[in-house]
Amino acid sequence: MPITPATATHSSSNGTAEAILLELVDEKGMTTGTAEKLAAHQPPGQLHRAFSVFLFDERGRLLLQQRALGKYHSPGVWSNTCCGHPYPGEAPFAAAARRTYEELGVSPSLLAEAGTVRYNHPDPASGLVEQEFNHLFVGLVQAPLAPDEDEVASTAFVTAAELAERHARDTFSAWFMTVLDAARPAVRELTGPSAGW
Repeated sequence: MPITPATATHSSSNGTAEAILLELVDEKGMTTGTAEKLAAHQPPGQLHRAFSVFLFDERGRLLLQQRALGKYHSPGVWSNTCCGHPYPGEAPFAAAARRTYEELGVSPSLLAEAGTVRYNHPDPASGLVEQEFNHLFVGLVQAPLAPDEDEVASTAFVTAAELAERHARDTFSAWFMTVLDAARPAVRELTGPSAGW
């Protein structure tokens, strides 16, 4: 994983990872404290700040990622381009750009805020709970991908019609449709009416 200013403070001097803290929030998205990442996802879940990124190519196709099989939460499922959690005190926009680069090896050529959505999605497979106040971002990707295999098993660019077919056939993250539906107004503004989003 590339060491960036944000991640450098979350690695110990001997190279072992310290506990990752998430920012806990209230129903309005105001910070109330912190919790260790896994603890925040234990049932019933603690409401915490998250982000979801939707990147599109020049043809208006959405970049999906299949989460790596080694991930402890929702392994092997398809989801949006990138999602994750800002570190405490890290701006969601900065976290979204950072994690997109860390996971996919590419920086968006455009990234814009697309609102927020609050949800509670249990994951039946892992028993964990996504209790999140999620900041949404849409943007463009115009460079070749270089996914980190520890994070991403596969990627695919899909049209709206192809996504509908894939969603009916493949397993997607519990939160995927919630965040996509919340981001749709910004997606349509970005991609135009002909893309069909």
